[in-house]
Amino acid sequence: MVSVLFMQLSIVFTVCLIASNILETKQMVFGPLHLTGGLLIFPVSYIVNDVVCEIWGYRRASILIWTGFITNFCFMAVASLADAIPGAPYWENDTGFHAIFGLTPRIALASFVSFLAGSFVNAYVMSRMKIADRGKRFPLRAIMSTIWGEGTDSLLFFPLAFYGVLPDNELPLMMLSQLVLKTVYEIIVLPVTMRVVRRVKAYEGEDTYDDGISYNIFAVFTSRKGNSDK
Repeated sequence: MVSVLFMQLSIVFTVCLIASNILETKQMVFGPLHLTGGLLIFPVSYIVNDVVCEIWGYRRASILIWTGFITNFCFMAVASLADAIPGAPYWENDTGFHAIFGLTPRIALASFVSFLAGSFVNAYVMSRMKIADRGKRFPLRAIMSTIWGEGTDSLLFFPLAFYGVLPDNELPLMMLSQLVLKTVYEIIVLPVTMRVVRRVKAYEGEDTYDDGISYNIFAVFTSRKGNSDK
């Protein structure tokens, strides 16, 4: 039986992914930093990933990631279809609609690839560090998994999406600024994350350790469940 709390976290995770794709169309500048609106909510998906992996383990986090990926893919496919269908003669917002939902195939592909890679790296680091630490030092695990996950995401997304479009000297700055700000985001909300983890662990009676599991991302429904301390 699937936990109600896991289902609720899955909904939050999926909403964050879909909303971040829409907000990515907003470009912002703060001093030397060039940012997108997705920064406001996308890091929340990594926080939810940390919470799920910490409590239910890598296998459940993998199910969460694939569910978010498929849902996001379906949304983007429908949005692209709606964008491709000619608007009514009286429709005056076609340009604005296209600017938000008309992602180029290149950017969409970069988004999907970087999300999958970054999310699974985040869950893997979280899982392996928990085994090594035997459940101690959760704050360090949360921060380090974010650095690795968000770093992988940025390292893949920006070159795949913008190489040859933006000046080469701008790409490293954008990748670094995104990584730093998302990590700072994680640190700021860490007290809330820790409280959520403690309460959900107590309520669910779950604290999974991924001893002996398969980390094959395509075998999430057949990998052996990790051992739990209850």
